[in-house]
Amino acid sequence: MVRGVDLSGKIALVTGGYSGLGLETTRALAGAGAHVVVPARRRATAEQAVDGIDGVEVDELDLSDVESVRGFAERFVASGRSVDLVINNAGIMACPETRVGPGWEAQFAINHLVHYALVNRLWPAIARHGARVVAVSSAGHHLSGIRWDDVQFEHRYDKRQAYGQAKTANALFAAQLDVLGCDVGVRAFSLHPGSILTPLQRHLTKEEMIAAGWIDEDGNLADSTFKTPEQGAATQVWAATSPQLEGMGGVYCEDCDIAEPAAADDTQLRGVRDWATDPQQAARLWSLSAELTGVDVFASC
Repeated sequence: MVRGVDLSGKIALVTGGYSGLGLETTRALAGAGAHVVVPARRRATAEQAVDGIDGVEVDELDLSDVESVRGFAERFVASGRSVDLVINNAGIMACPETRVGPGWEAQFAINHLVHYALVNRLWPAIARHGARVVAVSSAGHHLSGIRWDDVQFEHRYDKRQAYGQAKTANALFAAQLDVLGCDVGVRAFSLHPGSILTPLQRHLTKEEMIAAGWIDEDGNLADSTFKTPEQGAATQVWAATSPQLEGMGGVYCEDCDIAEPAAADDTQLRGVRDWATDPQQAARLWSLSAELTGVDVFASC
C-alpha cells in the first residue's frame, strides 16, 4: 500500500484506527515509519487492538460528542506537534434512527459533522506543514445527495438514504476543504474503499446481507467483488501518501486511482455522482456544518 514511501518523522491521525479498515491503515502507515495517533472512544479496546504495532499512540475521543472532540483537539494542539496525514476513517452505517448531540441524525453527525469539527479544531496542527486530509466516503454516496430540505431526517427516517447522505457529505467536505486549504498546502481527498465485510455492517441483519447478495445462508462471503480489509485500506493509504497526487486535491478516488464520473444510468454504484463533487453544494454544506457545530477556522479569512 505504501511501497517506496518513507513516512519516518511524519505524524498521522486515523479515526477508527483500531478496527476494520482503520486498523489495516494504522498498520500500513506505522510500517512505513509514521507515528500514528489513534483516537478512540473505547481506549482499552484500541490499545489491545494496536498492541504490537510500533509507533502507535492511543488517545480518547468520542465521535458522538463534540465536547470530546474539542478536548482531544486542544490536547493535541497544545502538544505543539503538527499532523501530516489525517484520515477520517471512523463511521457508522445504516443504524436505527439515533440522535446525538443537539438532536443531530447520527450518521450525518458521526460520519461528517464531528469529523468536520475535528479538522477545524486541529487546523493549527494540520496547516503547519501542509497536511493531506482524507475523508473515507463510499459508493453509498450514490444512494442520496444532501437532503437540503430535511438534512436531519426529522421526517421519514430511512437508514440507507441517511447513510448515502453522510457519504456524500464526506466527499463534499473534502472538495471544499481543498479549496479553502490549498493556499497553505493542505490538500484533501475522498474515496470509496470498496466493499468489505467489517464491523461497519454491525447494524445490518443477516437477512439483509443475504438479500444484498453479500453472504450466503451459512454466513460465508458470497460476493466475489468484496475486498479483504487490507485491500480495502489500500485506497485511503494511497490517497494519504501517493506521490502521484502531489499538487492535486479535492478529488474522489477508488481502486487507488481518481474515480471517473458516474454514468447517469449507472446501477452498479461505480464512479462518483455529480452531487458529491459539485462546488456550490460543497460550499453550502461547509456553511451549514459551521452553523451546526459553531466552528469554522476560515470564518475570518
